[in-house]
Amino acid sequence: MNDEFGNKLKVLREEKGWSQDKLAKELNVSRQAVYKWETNKGYPDIKNLIIISDIFSVTIDELIKSDEELQNKISIDEDELYGDNDPGFYIGLLLVVLGIFLFDDSLSTTFMILGLMSIVFFNDFMKSLVSFFK
Repeated sequence: MNDEFGNKLKVLREEKGWSQDKLAKELNVSRQAVYKWETNKGYPDIKNLIIISDIFSVTIDELIKSDEELQNKISIDEDELYGDNDPGFYIGLLLVVLGIFLFDDSLSTTFMILGLMSIVFFNDFMKSLVSFFK
């Protein structure tokens, strides 16, 4: 069996005696999507990978282990949300500066604490917010 995902999918589909159309209906995708996957011009999302592994009684590992391009497509990069630009740093810095120069007493302290917390925890807060709404 060839190492690319599409070739593995085609062999598994043909071994089961299914057409591309039948597999597409099982996955609730178009036949063209299955064609693209089998010709390595596209890849299924993780939900469809799970369904494919169930249909053909193989592990996801068996489907994608040798296909490095597919692994890169579905890998989750934790720093992907903002890359090198961390808006939490700039928001926090702005709050600290506002706290120092514009306000007195407790309001100044509040702004500085919020600013420091934004600098430290902004990315964690945004990741948990994104995962909450997925």
